[in-house]
Amino acid sequence: MSGVMERTLAILERLARDVRGVPLATLADELDIPRSATHRLLTELAEHGYVRQSRERGDYMLTTKLISLGLNYLKHSGVVDLCQPIMDRLAETAGELVRLGVVDVDHITWVALSQGARSGLRYDPDQGIDAKLSCTSSGHVWLSTMSEDDALTLVSRQGFGKTSDYGPAAPTTPTALLKAIRTARKQGYAITVDTYAAGLAAISTAISVPGRGAVGVLAISGPSVRLTEERMRALAPDLLAAASDIANVSGASPLFDRAYAPA
Repeated sequence: MSGVMERTLAILERLARDVRGVPLATLADELDIPRSATHRLLTELAEHGYVRQSRERGDYMLTTKLISLGLNYLKHSGVVDLCQPIMDRLAETAGELVRLGVVDVDHITWVALSQGARSGLRYDPDQGIDAKLSCTSSGHVWLSTMSEDDALTLVSRQGFGKTSDYGPAAPTTPTALLKAIRTARKQGYAITVDTYAAGLAAISTAISVPGRGAVGVLAISGPSVRLTEERMRALAPDLLAAASDIANVSGASPLFDRAYAPA
């Protein structure tokens, strides 16, 4: 890995995956960066308040500075204030996790959630990450809003999700993916089971605004033993209504102004 910016971002992204911290040697080896260069970048990040070293083991970890930046960004975007009540109502109806993703030109990033599961198995995913387009219901339904050529182009950039890394039913070929996309386009929502992870089910729909296209996605996710296909289809009208409500208020947040446009 070469380039100061590329290396710095790779370090931040790796540290974001382990709240307890990561040893310098592990960072250097995993990211293929010389240890001397890794130490220099970590020192600079620490000087600017983005990284600190634990007193106990000497491992490096993120400070709350990046978190604060992200939360302030979301606060000023207005997306949480606008959408949280709608998501909370849907989560209470579904009794499962509801997540909101926003389109940022060529990818979807999860920015808000509401947990409706009060007991038993609960799906508790990371926030602020990008949706895997090839093997998530959100990816499928968003891809269904564009031409199939554009959809395959975006997936080729991100890569197909391998069944060893994701779920056993994850589409791994363009043919399988296009079948899922066409089904989502016909229904107006996408349903997946065991594609992102074994035992996980989800139903998603696009948040579409006339004249702007799909600006986001709304998803209900949960354990497949509870969130069966029959249950998901029964929740589809509520999901579509909530997505429509968010679309109606989306003009008040600049975060919903990054819809994909073919090059």
